[in-house]
Amino acid sequence: MALPTSIKTLFGGGIVEWARIEFKATWDSQASLKTICAFANDIDNWGGGYLVIGVSSGKDGMPGDFVGVPNEKIDAYLKDMLNKCKLIRPAYNPITEVAEYEGKRFIVVWAPGGSMRPYTSPKTPGNKASERIAWIRKMASTIEPSEEEKRDLYTLANNVPFDDRINHSAEVADLSLPLIESYLKEVGSSLYERAGSMNFVELCRSMSIVDGPDEYVKPKNVGLLFFSLTPEKWMPYTQIDIVEFPDGEGGDIIREHTFRGPIHQQLRDALQYLENNVMVEVVLKHSDVAESSRFHNYPYAALEEALSNAVYHKGYDSREPIEVRVLPDRIEILSHPGADRSVTMEGLREFRAVSRRYRNRRVGEFLKELRLTEGRNTGFQKILRALQENGSPYPKFETDEERIYFLTTLYARDASDGAAKRWHARTRESASEQRARAIEERRNSILDFLSKNPSARLQDVSEALGIARGTLDRDVHILKEMKLLSREGGRLTGTWHVSG
Repeated sequence: MALPTSIKTLFGGGIVEWARIEFKATWDSQASLKTICAFANDIDNWGGGYLVIGVSSGKDGMPGDFVGVPNEKIDAYLKDMLNKCKLIRPAYNPITEVAEYEGKRFIVVWAPGGSMRPYTSPKTPGNKASERIAWIRKMASTIEPSEEEKRDLYTLANNVPFDDRINHSAEVADLSLPLIESYLKEVGSSLYERAGSMNFVELCRSMSIVDGPDEYVKPKNVGLLFFSLTPEKWMPYTQIDIVEFPDGEGGDIIREHTFRGPIHQQLRDALQYLENNVMVEVVLKHSDVAESSRFHNYPYAALEEALSNAVYHKGYDSREPIEVRVLPDRIEILSHPGADRSVTMEGLREFRAVSRRYRNRRVGEFLKELRLTEGRNTGFQKILRALQENGSPYPKFETDEERIYFLTTLYARDASDGAAKRWHARTRESASEQRARAIEERRNSILDFLSKNPSARLQDVSEALGIARGTLDRDVHILKEMKLLSREGGRLTGTWHVSG
């Protein structure tokens, strides 16, 4: 079976944290079995991990030498791995793939967090009387659990994260193959080339977005969140609401915009809206120096990370949307429930949030593959860095004692200057003016894309720009009537020509 990511991504280290990857120069059955068992137990809800055979272990868990696995040893390693994994109780089978990188072959084992924790394996695999251990992963090491950690594992056995649970109300047919293919292509998965010809259920099993016996296969919630066109059908209020108050909370004008659909798409759409309609660049000229100063009322990187964190950590079993409130001097991002209790109030005030256990292990995994969020416990620092580089005030992170909500507040830089006034004027546009401007911007983006990619298919344009196919077809028809766009040649071999 193929992996839902690429070996290049694993070796890059920017998406999958090093602590979730173990490198072995060769197949070591005893040590590797412990590691697979530990990833399956996933005590911190990281989403399991990867074992890569053919790479020596370097400093701090990073890859060392890329030695590869000799062709003549691959089959023997895989057979022994299969036999050794049969020693894990309850039954657990990781997903394996033989991958090529820089002319060498490697065995990659994906061991996602299991749904029947705790898993155990023998301390000494060759000894039938050997003690069975529920191995766990701590940082970059596989260890025996303490008594407290054993209790944690048994508690987790009754608490599979919501995003990794089966949804008994949905069907496999509710998952969209085009959405899955688009995701696999974007992340560079080797599954993409085979997705169209694979049995659909097997494809979904390879991505661990369905579960259950063959006679009762059901989607997992994470599959519906990313690969269903209407996740709110099964998880109500899976949406992002942007509410603008140009005159403040007591003003007469309120503008509301709701973004629905696959959660990564609604996140991108909401960020695009904020970038187009709320972010304003300011250029200040100085009398004593030739170079002007440039900054934004809100830096995009801070907005992106703050909203991505809300999508990552939202409780999707909670009937509450993510709400983004845009006021003249600040943006508030509200999500439910609050932070994990391992995150203290003092830590939030000091911008320290080291969460012991993550709420949505699978949602985070997919968002990181899509480069929409970063690794564990890095969000606050990314927001602070972006604000500091922009010269913005410090943010504010809040939760309540009952952990019902989490509120992130980003303050505008120099809210009294022209940036705030320009945003205020922009939000006073009539609804028809806003729609007209949005349509014009969308059509200009189509023309710009086709001028740079004259051989592109309309499906390519739809995927690249995130425009629904029906809307795109209408826009192309109108652009042709306006003599701004034409096409020469056949449907498969023709090219686009942009006028003017």
